[in-house]
Amino acid sequence: MKQLDETKVPNYWEGFNGGDWQEEINVRDFIEHNLNQYDGDESFLAGPTEATTVLNNQVLNLKKQERANGGVLDADNNIPSTITSHGPGYLNKDLEKIVGVQTDKPFKRAFMPFGGIRMAEDALESYGFKTDPQEHKIFNEYRKTHNQGVFDAYTPDMRKARHYKIVTGLPDAYGRGRIVSDFPRIAVYGIDRLMAEKFKDYNLTGDGEMTDDVIKLREEINEQYRALNDMKKMAKEYGYDISRPAANAQEAVQWIYFGYLAAVKTQNGAAMSVGRIDTVIDAYIQRDMRLGKLNEEQAQELIDHLVMKLRMVRFIRTEEYNSLFSGDPIWATLSLAGMGNDGRHHVTKTAFRFLKTLDNMGAAPEPNITLLWSERLPEGFKRYATEVSIQSSTIQYENDDLMRNEWGTDYYGIACCVSAQPIADGVQYFGARANLAKTVLYAINGGKDEIQEAQVGPEYAPITSDYIDYKEFMNKFDKMMDWLADTYVNALNVIHYMHDKYYYEAAQLALKDTQLNRTFATGISGLSHAVDSISAIKYGHVKAIRDENGVAVDFVADNDDYPRYGNNDDSADDIAKWLVKTFYNKMNTHHLYRGAKLSTSVLTITSNVVYGKNTGTTPNGRQKGEPFSPGANPAYGAEKNGALASLMSTAKIPYHYATDGISNTFGVTPNTLGHDDETRKDTLVHMVDGYMENSGMHLNINVFNKETLIDAQKHPEEYPTLTVRVSGYCVYFADLTKEQQDDVIARTFFEEM
Repeated sequence: MKQLDETKVPNYWEGFNGGDWQEEINVRDFIEHNLNQYDGDESFLAGPTEATTVLNNQVLNLKKQERANGGVLDADNNIPSTITSHGPGYLNKDLEKIVGVQTDKPFKRAFMPFGGIRMAEDALESYGFKTDPQEHKIFNEYRKTHNQGVFDAYTPDMRKARHYKIVTGLPDAYGRGRIVSDFPRIAVYGIDRLMAEKFKDYNLTGDGEMTDDVIKLREEINEQYRALNDMKKMAKEYGYDISRPAANAQEAVQWIYFGYLAAVKTQNGAAMSVGRIDTVIDAYIQRDMRLGKLNEEQAQELIDHLVMKLRMVRFIRTEEYNSLFSGDPIWATLSLAGMGNDGRHHVTKTAFRFLKTLDNMGAAPEPNITLLWSERLPEGFKRYATEVSIQSSTIQYENDDLMRNEWGTDYYGIACCVSAQPIADGVQYFGARANLAKTVLYAINGGKDEIQEAQVGPEYAPITSDYIDYKEFMNKFDKMMDWLADTYVNALNVIHYMHDKYYYEAAQLALKDTQLNRTFATGISGLSHAVDSISAIKYGHVKAIRDENGVAVDFVADNDDYPRYGNNDDSADDIAKWLVKTFYNKMNTHHLYRGAKLSTSVLTITSNVVYGKNTGTTPNGRQKGEPFSPGANPAYGAEKNGALASLMSTAKIPYHYATDGISNTFGVTPNTLGHDDETRKDTLVHMVDGYMENSGMHLNINVFNKETLIDAQKHPEEYPTLTVRVSGYCVYFADLTKEQQDDVIARTFFEEM
């Protein structure tokens, strides 16, 4: 690490409004002084250029070849991926306005062993690629991985909870992801300025006692500094000098993408978010347009080519991983719009341009486009967004007013599927999910797993009466949640300690402030089934049916008309509120790694199918092996009072206790919204406005006739780009497994509001 000259760069900043951002690293301040609000409609947008069409057809052809090859087209097996591990790769160098791929050619997946060599090798072998003996030896004998460190420290309880699926999806063999880097820093300041700031931070760290924390931070700053230098080297291989700020819009987009490329070359995180980039890019585009250097068609081409690159990012995964997170998602989550703390909206023409990519290049799951919604957003933008939703089902909506107030900043991004994170100084430790529906069964069966009948939880006395007494059950359920919270949180402490030690995200954290505010993310699955099961026991007089070993394996409610979550009925909805708050408070009694603040989510991704497969029959009538409902959605068939009542139940879950996100995946038929396009847009705008006004946090919107999905399942070749929103992300319907497709088809598609 060495001192770099802090070159003054007024020529690169000419034409921008000045502010504190010139004296300190402060992208938010740059945005505040250079925001170009747009209040109009989409009429200014341009279609694809000839180059965009040629390149996009090339990408679609590669995707087709990949699907025909079983899901992976090509993979590296002997070069561990780093920022500088591979030389340049191109689609068509002469046509690409934005360049850079993860390895040395498009759709070739990188070898990423630092999270876990066994997982990396299993992933290769599951797609027919051989593992390299030398790499196997290196990462088993000489270089310890994150996965090895975690399993060295796991307790027997943690291993059992993981094995029997009461805790599922832990990031103990792959990158934890969920770090939203401040990628625009590279465009505004250049790498040399960022390195100079890290050098200052390094010298200001450790003036006094060399505690464990100080030593660790000094080492991390050094790693960040080296990562920044490696970004310069990588960019130079492509012919660019990112040591300096971007000089124009094309460079601004390219500089931002190089930062993202460094992230995905070094980490295979479950979520690799892009963050909040449109306002900065828009400032550069508008400046170039004022100077006569760029027209609308050229501006759109830059955005199209950036999005094309995001669609091309790939990680090679194991079959087990794919069953949890199906369809090859990387969660390149892109956050658009929202309001500023000063009362101005952050809708730009470039926010429109990002939505236009779905028209210019067809619908696609990536980037995971997320609209930060407020009733105060311009009407033209809201109507265009809902039009895109109706056409493609690719967009998710999140409550900007709710999140901005909770997090205290307007410069935040969505860190994975639905969870907010301050961009400048926030870090979120991903924590998968605990299965509360299964916990209900553990409480009834004295800690025994209802499927494999092994003793997993504490060996408390099971409930033995024919009919389940509500008070007895709640006492045992409370104790079982204590055990689960303890086991779950401590497993995550192990994981994040080892991830920092063996798989540190130097490239991503180099693009954040050195002093970080950390969030300890946890999650809940099976909420609706747990809630309805508790309601059934309380109101329905539930009889347990036991097998020859005394394990309760089925249930019958004498009164099947008990209150169910999803009908805007406080009798059931209050149980959901209580359960989220109670489990949060139990987890929050524990030590959290590096002084992080606890958050939790009600979110399942496509793993609701896997969770259901590993959970027995529950007292609410859900049968053994049946999928859970996704996220915070009501159980399938439980909603009896229409779409709005269902949404209002979800909106009651308090965001303060679930700041990691409360996901609702909403399906509706086109005719339910109206019988013409304008009416449908009006209906959807009013529906989202109403949901957010009532504190709804997140909404996936699918607009389909169920018959379309059934036909797509039978004839996938006719629907290659049909996309659906699942819990927290978007996926090609054809890339889901048969079970997951069946689950999507089984969900409620409302035919009345």
